[in-house]
Amino acid sequence: MERFNYFVRRILLVIPTFLGITVLCFTVCQFVPGGPVEQAIAQMRGAGGRGGMASATMSASQIEAIKKHYGFDQPIPVRYWRWLGPGRMGLALDSFRYTHKTVWQLIAERFPISLTFGISGFVLTYLICVPLGIAKALRNGAAFDVSTSVVVFVLYAIPAFAFGMLLKIFFAGTVDGFWTLFPIGGFRSENWEQLGFLDRVKDQALHMFLPVLCYVIGNFAILTLLMKNSLLEQIGQDYVRTVLAKGGTMQRAVWLHALRNALIPIATGIGGILSIMFAGSVLIERVFAIPGIGMLSLDAIITRDYTVFMGVIALQSLVYLAGRILSDFCYVLIDPRINFAGEA
Repeated sequence: MERFNYFVRRILLVIPTFLGITVLCFTVCQFVPGGPVEQAIAQMRGAGGRGGMASATMSASQIEAIKKHYGFDQPIPVRYWRWLGPGRMGLALDSFRYTHKTVWQLIAERFPISLTFGISGFVLTYLICVPLGIAKALRNGAAFDVSTSVVVFVLYAIPAFAFGMLLKIFFAGTVDGFWTLFPIGGFRSENWEQLGFLDRVKDQALHMFLPVLCYVIGNFAILTLLMKNSLLEQIGQDYVRTVLAKGGTMQRAVWLHALRNALIPIATGIGGILSIMFAGSVLIERVFAIPGIGMLSLDAIITRDYTVFMGVIALQSLVYLAGRILSDFCYVLIDPRINFAGEA
């Protein structure tokens, strides 16, 4: 019953948390210069810029008409309510930049791309890092542990986007004298629709290999060392020594007892499976010219397309908050002894 009440409280807490995030972001957007009103004024004058100085030669009535067209004639609370309620978190509103397209239509176009990279990166990260962390813990201090630690820390020291640029240099033919094994960028080839099934699979795999590798590198070191240290901590517990004292082998103590408890900290990241639709780095998407959600957000910021930016922020906030609840649920599945009354 305590667990049920805890999850109910967490779900109810999503509402004020979401409102707090969106109110703050929405308010900041209203004061950032170069918004749609300034852009419209500049276009009417033929200036082509976004500066507020364009308003100097226009009448007050003209400026008010432009503000009314974009809804900036109302107080911020009214604008926020129109965005949240009738605008359905801005998803039903039109983009300022992309004419005749709503925010949801733009997000839906990028969603499959981000989802594909998100699932691939998420699954590969756990499939590689968790077994590697276990192997390092079982061979703690051995040559395997030391050598893999060197590799892990070297990769951790390289930013993911810089690693992507190196991969393009060595394997995408951006510099003469190196291999041209993979495409320079993009999600698929332009003639992808005309390819056969096997050729489509090959083309998709070639376009995804380097970016997904960069996604994995981003969390590689943290997850590997977290798994290793968590398992080492459990191996040093009294219950493991008790198993060994009763004649059990180390393998039995680890695989049947310690491993399950060691997975509890790893469960923190399981909630990220809900946010994989927004996964990835904006810089990685820019390096590989991937038209995903990250690039959509960056373009919205650069062009001051507030409706698109706020729509992405709203969805990201909801899935992140839901992911935190899912992580707590995973805790309970891994260790049923856990309760949320401060006792275990």
